[in-house]
Amino acid sequence: MHVLQPLAATFRAADFPAMLVGLEAPDDAAVYQISADQAIIATVDFFPPVVDDPFSFGAIAAANAMSDVYAMGGEVLFGINLVAFPESLDTAILSEILRGGAHSLRAGNAAIVGGHTIKDAEPKYGVAVTGIIHPQRVITKGGAQAGDVLILTKPLGVGVITTALKRDLAAPNDVQAAIQSMMTLNRAAAQAAQAVGVHAMTDITGYSLLGHAREMAALSGADLIFSYSALPWLSGAQRYADADCFPGGAHTNRAYYEAWVTFPDDLPHAARMLLFDPETSGGLLMAVMASRAPALLAELAARGVQGWSVGHVVAGDGRVRVEG
Repeated sequence: MHVLQPLAATFRAADFPAMLVGLEAPDDAAVYQISADQAIIATVDFFPPVVDDPFSFGAIAAANAMSDVYAMGGEVLFGINLVAFPESLDTAILSEILRGGAHSLRAGNAAIVGGHTIKDAEPKYGVAVTGIIHPQRVITKGGAQAGDVLILTKPLGVGVITTALKRDLAAPNDVQAAIQSMMTLNRAAAQAAQAVGVHAMTDITGYSLLGHAREMAALSGADLIFSYSALPWLSGAQRYADADCFPGGAHTNRAYYEAWVTFPDDLPHAARMLLFDPETSGGLLMAVMASRAPALLAELAARGVQGWSVGHVVAGDGRVRVEG
């Protein structure tokens, strides 16, 4: 975003040659080379509760933070907890949040090694995550090529479901399916991407499918085209969209990104807004050579991950197009 421009001017890539990914071409995480065959990946994320259960919230927040490492193609080494917690709440709730975060790190064969806590009026939790990768195997947003196929690894619609939950409109089964999706790590999907080889990758989180797609398109100097009918949705998502259960972030995303997006004339308003719905701990969006797409889908399936072919890449200048 534009608020980072002064920082990018201060920390120029030429002054930090070991910084493989930094602020000049913003990506999902920073990558810093420490030897010929090792680079560290660093990222941080935290937010207030998106679900009612403290354990689930902690697990989701940690999985979301870890996802940025997986989006670069790396493995998580360890995490440091970040906590804001009100004095008015029972500390047993915080214990459950931290237990959930630890569950996600352990599931990724990583460890929690410390943390920092402050008092705040609203609980917030996240993790500063450190990962590792070979410098020549870093996967960025900016490598998509014309002719690539777009593969998505999780269904969409978390934002409208969690908003419906806050309004007491969500069915328990829909909420549970969304929680399970958000708690699922993107580790296996990232490993599949490394095994087959993809040109570009990002994770779908707060800026929505179209927002993150725009970032990938802009950094790749290409256009991304999605088939709306091919997109996977969590149970209930389209129903809650029809009931206008959109969080404020969906409207913010639309206001910022829609200048780069083209829709078919007959796509309803609710469907358009769903594509701007902010996700939490969403799946990976991968751009892969068309000839390798079947192998990638097979590799994902072999690792227990479902993948959907949702579009393709064409020559362009950083725009996104949605087709029927």
